[in-house]
Amino acid sequence: MKSGRIAIVDLGTNTFHLLIADTEGARIQPVYSEKIPVRIGKGGINQGFISEEACVRALTTMKDFKNKIEEHQAERIYATATSAFRNARNGMELSEKIKEATGIEITIISGDREAELIYFGVKEALNLGEGKSLIVDIGGGSVEFIIANEKIIFWKKSFEIGGQRLIELFQKSDPIKPEEIKALHEYLSGKLESLGTALVKFPTKTIIGSAGSFETLSEIDLKKRGSGHAVETKKEYEIELGDLLALCKEIIKNDRASRMEIPGMIELRVDMIVVASVLIWHIIDHYGMKRLRVSTYALKEGVLSRIMKGETIITNP
Repeated sequence: MKSGRIAIVDLGTNTFHLLIADTEGARIQPVYSEKIPVRIGKGGINQGFISEEACVRALTTMKDFKNKIEEHQAERIYATATSAFRNARNGMELSEKIKEATGIEITIISGDREAELIYFGVKEALNLGEGKSLIVDIGGGSVEFIIANEKIIFWKKSFEIGGQRLIELFQKSDPIKPEEIKALHEYLSGKLESLGTALVKFPTKTIIGSAGSFETLSEIDLKKRGSGHAVETKKEYEIELGDLLALCKEIIKNDRASRMEIPGMIELRVDMIVVASVLIWHIIDHYGMKRLRVSTYALKEGVLSRIMKGETIITNP
């Protein structure tokens, strides 16, 4: 691709991300990044619509992003939207309203494409090597699973079991009740049957968590170790599984106010991290995982990777 300054926008179900970077040949230099908890799935995701309040939050955030993009003089904009947009009956209507208000055209990607782009993002952060790993990305609307190594995607699938969906289905109490946790585990066992089949065919005991809740859990682990550094300054972080499971169970037993007091917790994740912790616990326990690696890169870095390789992605000049 030609050199220049580009903007990547990821319109997720929970969070909208903006990344502005300079590109020259194979070199990428990030110049600005921001993430906003827009929560467009809240209040309607399991009914298949984006609420009016969520539409207003989305439009406000995208107008702000457009101002930031113009301020940083990005020449091209690449915008992708995921689960909430692709499943809501008014998802396309909202994308058109955003285009009218900002001039930014949004590509609503399939779950399969989302999983593929997450893989490419993780590959930019980690050396995956020859052995297989299970990459997991927990979003607000969907969760992507990819079994892959450095060279090959052996299996991938997007499941519509994201954090906002699980909160509205199972987390009726704060802190979440034992019977709600049990119901969630049973639900996941049924929903993830094809993942179990894939792990028999392509076995691995290594899980790679992609950004999001995994990054927040890593930040909390880092604070517990007394480090003054932030996980987001790294591309990769690794947590002992025993420490991670203890941390997940600590989070699950606390109410919101107590979770916010945990060093490293951020308000962006404080609600969704409960069901995300149950999901992580379920995957590790149910499939006998032995190692966890965390990638701070995810979908937006995957989009950037594909752009740098010359792949066609809708561009806003």
